[in-house]
Amino acid sequence: MNERVSRTSTARPDAGALLAWYDRHHRDLPWRVSPPMAKQGVLPDPYHIWLSEVMLQQTTVQAVKAYFDKFVRRWPTVNDLAAAPVEDVMAAWAGLGYYARARNLKKCADAVASDHGGIFPDTEDGLRALPGVGDYTSAAIAAIAFNRPSAVMDANVERVISRLYAIDAPLPGAKPQMKARVAEMTPADRPGDFAQAMMDLGATTCTPKRPSCVLCPFREACVALLADDPERFPVKAPKKAKPVRQGAVFVAVSSKGRMLLRRRPDKGLLGGMTEVPTTDWTARIDGASGSDAAPFAADWQPKGTVIHVFTHFELRLSVYLAVDIAETDDRGWWAPLETLADQALPTVMKKAIEAAIPHVFRVPKG
Repeated sequence: MNERVSRTSTARPDAGALLAWYDRHHRDLPWRVSPPMAKQGVLPDPYHIWLSEVMLQQTTVQAVKAYFDKFVRRWPTVNDLAAAPVEDVMAAWAGLGYYARARNLKKCADAVASDHGGIFPDTEDGLRALPGVGDYTSAAIAAIAFNRPSAVMDANVERVISRLYAIDAPLPGAKPQMKARVAEMTPADRPGDFAQAMMDLGATTCTPKRPSCVLCPFREACVALLADDPERFPVKAPKKAKPVRQGAVFVAVSSKGRMLLRRRPDKGLLGGMTEVPTTDWTARIDGASGSDAAPFAADWQPKGTVIHVFTHFELRLSVYLAVDIAETDDRGWWAPLETLADQALPTVMKKAIEAAIPHVFRVPKG
């Protein structure tokens, strides 16, 4: 239940109060140097901060933890990641979504290794010059890894700041105004912890629904709590309806029990990822959805439809299966079914394959 607090004077948000709250209530995250660790002299690893921030874009903390652990075990340093084949990086990323991030991750690792001797720049400007590093990511790395007084604003911070100042202007247009407020609040002392504290506050206390206002260190300064409804913020522009696109996929299994796979072009949606043959659908146009669009003649059997929602459109794919196909080298490559889990298959392709061959990804290896 929201608590409404009465006051006669305007309270100012106290960064010190937030940091004290963070010292007690911080989340333990595998890439984070917690306040107790910092007191013991542990320093943030810029590679870990950069890797986690790239992974966390448009993805949940819970989903990222396993991927982060897999990456740092396989590639402990940015130089190790730079030396890895891009195909291996894409395969390790498969399932995390937004695959342009994976391509930029590899390009950025290459740049840090080759142009900076494996050492990340320690300023926003230097970080922003790296491939795939934008305003938010450069600010987050500068603050968290190097303790720079950078204004860091993710979706959680947007929610906190919009409520704190009852910002009525809708997103995304209100972002500059919100960022200016964050910059005003960011202290010279412990700016990295302040940035993480704001994120944690939004993730655990100032939540989208039923925020725990009574526990918030900013409750006496929050305009939305005192004069409005916190859940009304942040104000967002009306969403446009997502277009629905059509297409088809063709799951071919050879007489040797191997599946036909191919690599998508580097540029464009799902660029560089692995796929089963599919028609030429995009976010803007439909692809053919009938069996007559198959890449070669075979006894294609319909296996239903899978639906996958991308950021800007919904895709509906008709799934077809053909078996006992003769293997030829001009179509792609043929992968044993037990190795499919190791391929760089995006989620939409895994859905299609599962529709054609249920439980195929549960086939034991060896």
